[in-house]
Amino acid sequence: MQDVLLAARRQLKSVFGYDDFRPGQAEVIAAVLEGKPVLAVMPTGSGKSMCYQLPALVDGGLTLVVSPLIALMRDQVQQLRSLGVEAGSLNSSNDDEESDRVWQALDDQSLRLLFLSPERLAMDGLRQRLARAGVKRIAIDEAHCVSEWGHDFRPEYRQIRQAVEAIGSVQVIGFTATADRNTRNDIVERLFDAPPSVFLHSFDRPNIDLCFAAKEQPRRQIAAFLNGRRGQSGIIYCVSRDRTERMADWLNENGYEAVAYHAGMDRDLRARNQDRFLQEDGVIVAATVAFGMGINKPDVRFVVHADMPASVESYYQEIGRAGRDGLQSWTLTLYGVEDMALRRRQIDEKSIDDERRRIEHTRFSRLTMLCESATCRRQALLACFDEPSTPCGQCDICRGEVALYDGTVDAQKALSAVYRTGQRFGAAYVSDVLMGVASEAIARNRHDQIKTFGVGSDKTKTAWTAILRQLFAADALASASEEYGGFRLTPRGEAILLGRETIALRKDAARPPKPPRTKGAQAAAVEGLDADDAAMFAALRAARLAIARDEGVAAYVVFADRTLLELARQRPMSLREMAAIHGIGAAKLERYGEAFLEVLLNTG
Repeated sequence: MQDVLLAARRQLKSVFGYDDFRPGQAEVIAAVLEGKPVLAVMPTGSGKSMCYQLPALVDGGLTLVVSPLIALMRDQVQQLRSLGVEAGSLNSSNDDEESDRVWQALDDQSLRLLFLSPERLAMDGLRQRLARAGVKRIAIDEAHCVSEWGHDFRPEYRQIRQAVEAIGSVQVIGFTATADRNTRNDIVERLFDAPPSVFLHSFDRPNIDLCFAAKEQPRRQIAAFLNGRRGQSGIIYCVSRDRTERMADWLNENGYEAVAYHAGMDRDLRARNQDRFLQEDGVIVAATVAFGMGINKPDVRFVVHADMPASVESYYQEIGRAGRDGLQSWTLTLYGVEDMALRRRQIDEKSIDDERRRIEHTRFSRLTMLCESATCRRQALLACFDEPSTPCGQCDICRGEVALYDGTVDAQKALSAVYRTGQRFGAAYVSDVLMGVASEAIARNRHDQIKTFGVGSDKTKTAWTAILRQLFAADALASASEEYGGFRLTPRGEAILLGRETIALRKDAARPPKPPRTKGAQAAAVEGLDADDAAMFAALRAARLAIARDEGVAAYVVFADRTLLELARQRPMSLREMAAIHGIGAAKLERYGEAFLEVLLNTG
């Protein structure tokens, strides 16, 4: 196997221009090359696609890639072909020339990667043709879409198993960025006919800065966040179609390059807006969540949620579209009571069974706790995926931008109320007990007789609910029942209640501070460059954009920002020196080397 990984490393450098694997890639690629069924749960931006692209080059044969979106297929095919890899897709956006090329490459067995939607894969005629083409493996991207437990269930994914059986004995490998235990079990049951090797990698994205703020004046808050970010690419998520268009108009009025994107737009306009975002530098897209799955633009520098996301899983997936190149990126999430009420109403109005409704409410509750957390955002986020971590030092709370106070006494009142009411009630009931609300239920349970009844009458129900959620987020409270919810004390909660431990809480949970302003750099990627290197970076970007427009591809298909940054800093003076730069493989060196070398030698 070491020989196979050595061959993979050689291809990694010669084709992709990378010196070594990213963390976690080598073990997944080794398992794939051994022919094992594989399920890999890897964070966004960790290089999942390399885990099926590289094996296709190392051992030959045809790899089918099941992908949910045409945009993703087109993006990956463009990138692979720019690297000299024979790849193609079959979808409704192909012209006749492209479809003929793909069919010819499929027939003469020169095709290495073929991208298909699950709907296209379900077509009987295509299955028969693929069976004759010598398919070696099927890679299923966004594999969580097969599970009703997942946050992006797509019924079409349920047909993949039948397609695998129809094509013949082929290796199945699945990839996703977000899958809890229930979702993973469902994926295994529905996609694999034998237990796969399961790889669970860290969900941490340390290059993404996390910031939350309660809505005050959303436009002003977003304007403050965007200050100094002109020239950067970013996504602003809005809850409705109308809001995306109004947000894009407002951004354009304020001097930003912005487009809107939502499922209700004219299809051609939606495609043009998406292409502009993908192909140009510094464009902001204001979008609903219809935008994003499979978007592989590596230089998205920020993601803003102008409205509260639907769940922790959705939030993680959406912020994961920032910083895929590994460079520092930023997020801002705005939330409010109206958002929470809307999201809960949307869950209640869905045509789903009671069990799935309960699960979705639980997932949304975890997000509200993340918004109101008084501890490190990254710690709280990773805890949602059962991953322990230490304080990150770079979120809004770790930077001291959220005011905290010694909340031990308030916590003791809340914990005492939870304990004295039997450790089985939820936030609304416990808050009423603390406030001294003489409800029928409280009277019936005789909880108006306990010592903590009314001890928190100085606070509102919203404040006590926020404190209880903070205690839950801090692991002082846990769910009393998986089925019915409610709170129970944890060992940490008992320690706080008995005075053995103190706890800091947010000073005003309903109104956290405004997000911080950034430095005055024109782009986050330029921070840390001196003036000469920043000028060189800008010249290289201009050259890249000209080439991309001439070839009709996204700018990052030519070179990613990270490659341009290394070129600007290291200033290679020959093609030989340029070959050592990250992201410059043999095909790109031959295709673009001279043009960029000319910029390096003649700028400044």
